[in-house]
Amino acid sequence: MSYQVSAVPSQVGNMSKENRHLANFAPNFWGDIFLYSPSEMMKQQSQVFFIEAKWFHGNYIPTMEEYMPIALLSCGYLQLAIASFVGMEDGITKETFNWAVNEPKIIRSSNIICRLMSDIAGHKVEQERGHVSSAVECYMKQYGVSMQEAYDELNKQINEAWKDINEEFLKPTAAPTSALIRILNLAKVIDLLYKGEDAYTQVGDSAKTSITALLIDSIPI
Repeated sequence: MSYQVSAVPSQVGNMSKENRHLANFAPNFWGDIFLYSPSEMMKQQSQVFFIEAKWFHGNYIPTMEEYMPIALLSCGYLQLAIASFVGMEDGITKETFNWAVNEPKIIRSSNIICRLMSDIAGHKVEQERGHVSSAVECYMKQYGVSMQEAYDELNKQINEAWKDINEEFLKPTAAPTSALIRILNLAKVIDLLYKGEDAYTQVGDSAKTSITALLIDSIPI
């Protein structure tokens, strides 16, 4: 199953009537001005946060087709990937940024890994404290399945996203390898923090060990 940030406008007609007004807050992804303006990108993220707040306060559980385009943007990985190119000198050009903002497969896959791994690891605690429905709740309601069945399906989608990332390294792209590696590293961070636990919110031993090994412990030579 493929989800794209740019799919938001096409999902409006699929929304229930009472929630279609939410589309008024959905970002316009087609403007080149927005694509090159960090401040505009932050405005777009604020708008999707507002959509999620509307869903939460309205006790609305969206379909996966409604949820994922919004959630892929609210997770911040599109913005983070693009921002990570700033200051890089090895082959990063305006064309690289243009490639990135058009949501190539590797960035879309990194977004999916981020969103779904975060949702699986943290949704129980989030729902206890009060939070917009995650992909887990959305999938369970839409397809009438158990929590474990939702986990299984979302994990399949995560695995497919990893395959797509690997595929992008096996063929020429419009971006230099240094940009691809940066996006891969962002996905690897998520795999470290959300594999079996929410180590971003509640830092666990595995994250502590990795961070200590990287930044504190000396490397024998």
